[in-house]
Amino acid sequence: MHGTNLSRWTMSYFVVALGALLLGEILMAAGYGFPSAPIRAPETLVLVHVVAIGWLSLLLCGALFQFVPVLIARPLYSDSLPLPTLLFIVAGLAGLVLGFLQRAGTIDSGVPLLPYAAASLTIGFALALWNLGRTLCTVRPLALPARFVAVALVCLAATVALGVVFSLVLGLNIRHGALLKVAGQGLPLHVVAGIGGWLTFAAIGVSYRLLAMFMLSPERDGRRTQAVLWLGTAALAIAILGGLAALLFDKGLHLALLAGGVLGLAALGLYGMDVLHLYRARKRRVIELNSRMAALALISLAAAAIMAVVLIGLGQLSERIGAVVFLLVFGWLSGLGLSQLYKIVAFLTWLECYGPVLGKTATPRVQDLVDEARARKWFVLYYLSVWAATAFLLAPHLLGFRLAVAAMMAATLGLAVHFARSRLLSQVSAQSGLPEGARRPHLLVSIPRPS
Repeated sequence: MHGTNLSRWTMSYFVVALGALLLGEILMAAGYGFPSAPIRAPETLVLVHVVAIGWLSLLLCGALFQFVPVLIARPLYSDSLPLPTLLFIVAGLAGLVLGFLQRAGTIDSGVPLLPYAAASLTIGFALALWNLGRTLCTVRPLALPARFVAVALVCLAATVALGVVFSLVLGLNIRHGALLKVAGQGLPLHVVAGIGGWLTFAAIGVSYRLLAMFMLSPERDGRRTQAVLWLGTAALAIAILGGLAALLFDKGLHLALLAGGVLGLAALGLYGMDVLHLYRARKRRVIELNSRMAALALISLAAAAIMAVVLIGLGQLSERIGAVVFLLVFGWLSGLGLSQLYKIVAFLTWLECYGPVLGKTATPRVQDLVDEARARKWFVLYYLSVWAATAFLLAPHLLGFRLAVAAMMAATLGLAVHFARSRLLSQVSAQSGLPEGARRPHLLVSIPRPS
């Protein structure tokens, strides 16, 4: 890893994100939102945005502030912007939740809250885009994983822009023709830009580097990986830009989404081949828990793609789209996020605590900060629960789904305890204590140390 510079607020992002994930799981287990309510119901929108913004977007932003500099071997443009970025995004998410509750009639306020929430979220994500974009602009040409991140940032801008349109139309009753068309029929584009572009494309780019780094595999930068980038970018451009054009000219979205979907499936297939090569070409023969659990996330991604194709063939995709999205969000994105978070928290804590004394005294390994045998059961419970919940969505069986999500919540809580123990050095302290010159890290903030 290039240098030992640590993003000061990355751990804060991770803590807030995990809290949002647990909140989302609590809501689903309690029967709030989908599938107990329709997909477009305000209650479902509360649930969706808590997970998509509070959990996945904050997790990814925190990770990118730390790892974009690693991808390009350059420092982050600004170490001071991540804190206001976090505050604006959290404030905007809170306002968004209140705005949806206002539309559901749960709260009564004479002031429309959605436009204010959209403004706060726009500022927060604009700060993230500026910080990460200026960092990436310092290098030409960009390394291949960084190009995936660059495309993902463009998709984040598109996601936010579409969200602003929805908020203006819903919150201020704007009746401009083009805005009404986008707000009325543009939800699939918002989902594609957010889940497909921002979250998945960034996750793919970062996974290329992290899986290679943690498994000691040769990094992928050949024609197949280039094809993943270009096919995926073309798929997103056709689906989002083609879809917008279709809406504005009163055409259906189906052709643009179908063409983008075909290219996207081709890109995912090649990505799967690349990842399989990383596992086979690794120098670390016995791979660590985070890499083994990442494989289950990739299996979930493949299963979601196959499920979508089968449902299209059966003519039932629109009826069962919730199950596909659920498996993508919780099996693929959340599973990958939790698996890598398990290693990242320990790795960054090790750098912060022991980096300044490396070579001066004996230090533990990164693996000494974790307890894989105990953490493994929580990962297994998490994935089994996600797959069970997906099956109950397909059935459909509401009670079974809620019970499966409750098990997901228990697994997430168990993993969060392991993350906290790694951060607080509980495993190391119980065995050997801290060497002279090392300092116990703070749970929420990484404090720079002189090397």
